[in-house]
Amino acid sequence: MTILTNLRLTLAALCVALPLSAAAQPVKDEAVFDLVMKGLTAGSLRFSATQDGAAYSAAGRLETGGLVALLRKVKYDASVSGSVNGGTYTPSSYSENADTGKRQSESVMAYRAGVPQVKTYNPPRKPKDFDIDPASQGGTVDPLTALYATLRDVAPGQECKVNVKMFDGRRASQLSLGEPKARDGTVKCSGEYRRVAGFSAEDMKEKTRFPFTLTYAPTADGRMRVVEVAMDTLYGKARLTRR
Repeated sequence: MTILTNLRLTLAALCVALPLSAAAQPVKDEAVFDLVMKGLTAGSLRFSATQDGAAYSAAGRLETGGLVALLRKVKYDASVSGSVNGGTYTPSSYSENADTGKRQSESVMAYRAGVPQVKTYNPPRKPKDFDIDPASQGGTVDPLTALYATLRDVAPGQECKVNVKMFDGRRASQLSLGEPKARDGTVKCSGEYRRVAGFSAEDMKEKTRFPFTLTYAPTADGRMRVVEVAMDTLYGKARLTRR
C-alpha cells in the first residue's frame, strides 16, 4: 500500500469522523429571577429551555410571593416547543395558564406555517369589538418564546438582538430592544413592551408602553447573561434580579 493510498484513507476517515465529532450539542438555559419591588422580594420568575439544533423547547413560571401576594396574586405557567432559524423563532405548540389578578385564562395554540391556531381559550366569552383574528397574526411568537429569546445566554456581540411580535391567543403585543452599550464589563440596552391590539379600551387607557432595561454580564464560559431587568409595571418600578 503506497503512501498516497494511506493519505487518501486517512483523509476519508477524517471526512467521516469530523461531522460526528463536530455535531452541535444541545444548548440548555436555566434561570431563576427574584422580582423586587420597593426593596422587597415580590415574587419569582423561572424558566428552563433547550435548543437542540433547530429545535427548541421551554417551560416557564412567574408568580408573586411575600406581601405582594397578599394584595394581588399573579401566576403564569407556560410551555412551548418550536424551531429557530437564524434567530427567528417559529413556535409549533404553546400552552399557558395565567392569573393576572384581574383575569384567569387558559390558552392552547398550535401553529400552521407560522400562523397561530387557537385550540383552547378559556373562559369562553362573547366576541368583543376589540377582538383580533388569529389568522392575522402570522409570524408572531407566544409570550414564553419571547421571554426565552430575551433572557437566554448569548455569545458576546449578540446582546439585545430581539424584536418580536407576540400573540397570546387573544391579545397582540410587541417587544423590542435597542442598541447595546458596553460599560465596565457589562452590556446594557433599553427595551419596550407595547400593547398593540386585542386589549379593552380600559386596558389601553391604563397604559400601553412599558419601558425596561436589560443588563448583561459575562459568564465563566465567556458568554453573556442577563443578570437584571429593570422595568416599569402597573404598580411602579420593579426589578428582576438573577439568583
